[in-house]
Amino acid sequence: MQMVSFVYIALGLVLTAAVFAVNRTLFTAGGVGLLEAAYYVVAAAGLVIGWYFNIRYMMQYGNQAGWVHWTRLLFANPASASGGQDLILANVLIFPLWTVSEARRAGMRAGWLYFPVSLLTSYAFAVALFLAIRERHIRT
Repeated sequence: MQMVSFVYIALGLVLTAAVFAVNRTLFTAGGVGLLEAAYYVVAAAGLVIGWYFNIRYMMQYGNQAGWVHWTRLLFANPASASGGQDLILANVLIFPLWTVSEARRAGMRAGWLYFPVSLLTSYAFAVALFLAIRERHIRT
């Protein structure tokens, strides 16, 4: 596996830790609510499954592996292209607009941080993490 994949993993973990650090005051009191817990379960699944396939991709394609190559493979056939365009539009355009505006509206901190998390972990992980933190913010 390429060294760059370890860098992506490390950066993803650092950014995820930054999300928790920025929101650390939310975690000083109170347990985890049911909805928040459900979001964390989905986040964990999105992270593990996403990284599983991304690591397999990097191992299979070696030096070819990268953002451009990965994106091209999203459009390898009409079925994957349908999912690929959905992922790109939702993650690159809608997600940053949503998290920044919703975080600002709700009084959350660092709404912009979830977008780079999504690029280095997985979109499902970042969405579920945002919703879990938002849920905790609302409850506190």
